[in-house]
Amino acid sequence: MYTTLISAEQLKTLLASGTASMLFDCSFELMKPDAGPQLYRAAHIPGAVYANIDTDLSAKHGAPGAHGVVVAQDDGPPASGGRHPLPSRERFAAWLSSVGFANGMQAVVYDRNGANYCGRLWWMLKWMGHEAVAVLDGGLQAWQAAGGEVTSREEPTHFQSNFVAGAPLLKLVDTRTVAARLEQPDQTLIDARAAARYRGEVEPLDPIAGHIPGALNRPFTENLGPDGKFKPAAQLRTEFEDLLAGRDPATVVHQCGSGVSAVPNLLAMQIAGLGPTALYAGSWSEWSNTPGLPTRQGAQA
Repeated sequence: MYTTLISAEQLKTLLASGTASMLFDCSFELMKPDAGPQLYRAAHIPGAVYANIDTDLSAKHGAPGAHGVVVAQDDGPPASGGRHPLPSRERFAAWLSSVGFANGMQAVVYDRNGANYCGRLWWMLKWMGHEAVAVLDGGLQAWQAAGGEVTSREEPTHFQSNFVAGAPLLKLVDTRTVAARLEQPDQTLIDARAAARYRGEVEPLDPIAGHIPGALNRPFTENLGPDGKFKPAAQLRTEFEDLLAGRDPATVVHQCGSGVSAVPNLLAMQIAGLGPTALYAGSWSEWSNTPGLPTRQGAQA
């Protein structure tokens, strides 16, 4: 069972072994939503299912509801707010079943984006109680560099399965919980956005610039080496311990703009032996749109 990362060579062995498994291509471009499906159609690992951040891994956008939660009128309340609200566990289980994913399978997720988008599916499967899910280290680029096959063929439809959700393996926290513990020692926020967005110098997506008071900043890209793969566990551990400066890793809650790019930080802490940690999926896009909550601009914390 692979539960954090899987290398290209390990994936080749897994696929050759006949082990029940499913590949998911999560390639995406935030500012060009149509680009992800086009990239998948142009080249993907044979057999991979495309998982769209906007339509498969997020709830439908609807009218703003109480406390800033986005409510999809025809799909029930989502599990979080923000620009990419998590779908309910029931809806996500139905999607997994529709693509033929079953509880006994090993899931392997990948993208072309430094694990920024496939990390979302990795986290969501853990949230559904599914332990056997791993990120392809280095993404599609590492697979191709290792001589792995890609195809532009249209994949056949899978038979419907019956995925059954289990107890969450990772913790989801909401705005009320984050606000209640703001700048308290039992909560350490880590913001995965780029430093300029964290400081409030630029804000391309949300109406208010800045960060949640007390949040530390670690851009998610800092988890990767020059080859696009995650840094060694020991190095990640040292870097996170330096960032935390004595704070208990168990108090960490990860956030970003909309709960997507926070996951590589969460995964990196788990690789480093400092996890599991929590995710605030609504993140800055929900926090900054919730009346009465404080915001901050400037340097760290």
